[in-house]
Order: sequence, then structure tokens, then C-alpha cells
Amino acid sequence: MLTDLQIAIFGGDARQLEVIRKLTEQGANLVLVGFDQLDHGFTGASKMDIGEVDFSRLDCIVLPVNGTGPNGEIDTIFSNKSIVLTSAHLKKTPKHCHVYSGITNAYLNGIIAESGRGHTQLFERDDVAIYNSIPTVEGTLMMVIQNTDTTIHKSNTVVLGFGRVGMSVARAFAALGAKVKVGARKPEHIARISEMGFIPFHLDHLKKEVIDTDVCINTVPFQIVTSDIISKMPTHTLIIDLASKPGGTDFKYAEKRGIKALLAPGLPGIVAPKTAGQILGNVLSQLMQVEMVNRKGKA
Repeated sequence: MLTDLQIAIFGGDARQLEVIRKLTEQGANLVLVGFDQLDHGFTGASKMDIGEVDFSRLDCIVLPVNGTGPNGEIDTIFSNKSIVLTSAHLKKTPKHCHVYSGITNAYLNGIIAESGRGHTQLFERDDVAIYNSIPTVEGTLMMVIQNTDTTIHKSNTVVLGFGRVGMSVARAFAALGAKVKVGARKPEHIARISEMGFIPFHLDHLKKEVIDTDVCINTVPFQIVTSDIISKMPTHTLIIDLASKPGGTDFKYAEKRGIKALLAPGLPGIVAPKTAGQILGNVLSQLMQVEMVNRKGKA
């Protein structure tokens, strides 16, 4: 239980509603910032503007999945008001206050370091990433079906990257009868790709591996699907880029060549926000309980 823990939740999307629900069920006291247009009421939760928050009482701060914008702005679909988180805000919190976000950026790293507060990136955790790969795969399948005029069955599908998402994507497409090739760099990934029955190749050889591709799914978080690679693809190829913004594809060149390329980060929050929110809520609850125990042990 999180009885009497003081938590501020800043903005976000529909996933945050499940996070709020989980934390209130655990007995936490919540301050909701960026939720003034939310009709739903939660017992133990109070809506506030950021200027009304007593940061000195906060044990935890939960940010949206993307953390903040490059200048500290907080995204929210439940308010039209501008919300900006600064290092001055964090410095007002108790020293034990911990910040949670899905991912991070230079700005957020900077104000965390300046304030000296703890920070957890939830999407760096294997459990969150693996659970999240399930709605990501479902969303990817949906996008491919919507944007092609042939079946996934017997399609030539190339998956780039064999991390937690890439592995799940490759398995799902193969289960539907696609001919799946997977590109990776690590020898252990190449071995695992082969063991799982996919066709492995080293990403250094990507140019020759895409010449007959129907669907290319990228999970690598840097530009790997370059103009040189796209120029070798058939014009009917569909590119789905699952990497975080700005993705790993040269979208301008793809458009110029007439190849449809779609950037699709954050699919769990789009196709299954309730499930994705429950995943985050469960992990946050566990992490916060551990923080409480550790803090009491040091007292």
C-alpha cells in the first residue's frame, strides 16, 4: 500500500487515468496537474494548476511517458493550459522526492541533475518494455493491414533491430505466415534470430536485404533507413518506424520516392491506452512501495 504518499501526476494521455486509478486504490494522495478538463473524479486526488502545488510535500512526481518537451513543457490531452516544469520546482521538493517518466531528454536530465533528485525511466526497464511490446505489436499489425492491399501471409517482411520490441514483432508476423528477415548487429542476436526460425542478417548488409521487401519495420532509434537504403526498396514497400521521435527513417526521401513511411512511436497509448496504463500503474506502484520501505529503513 502507498498510504499517505504524496504524489503529483503531471499531464499525459489516457494512460495516466489508469495510473491515477491504481495509485488511488493503493491509498496514495494525488495532486493532478493538467487535468482541469477531466470530468472523472478520483477519491484522494485533487486537481491543481502548477502554481498551486506545494512541492515541499511531494514524495514522487509522475511525468507523461515522454517526460517533458525540450523546454520543459508538459504534454496533456486534458488541459489547454501551458505547464512547464523547471529545476526551481524540483528544488522545492524534499530530497527523497523521486521523478518517474517513460523516457527522458537533455532538458529533463539537466533539471534532474541540477536538483539532485532521483529519476527512473520506466521504458528502460525490461518488464515495462516487454509488456508494452504486446500492444505495440497489435498496433503494428493494424497499421500494416490498413496501409497495404495484400495479406501479411507470404509477405516479405524485414524487421530492423532485435530488442524487446523487435523480437515480439518478428514473432507475430511470422505467426501470421510472413517470410520474416531480421537485421541485427550483435552475434548473440544473430544466433537467436536463427534459432527462432527467422532469416538473420547483419545490419551492415541492409542495402541488399531490402530489394524484395513488402513491409519494413524499424525499431532502431537512429537513422538506419537512409535514402541509400530506401532507393533499393520496391515502390510498394510500406515502412513502419516504431523508434522514438524522430525515428530511424529518411521520411522526406521516402515521400519523394513514393514509398509510404509512417512514424508510429507510442502505439500502446494509441491502440490500447487502458492496458498500457495498467502496465505503468502496476510497475509504478511496485517501485514506490520499494522506495517507501527503503526510506523507512534509512530513517
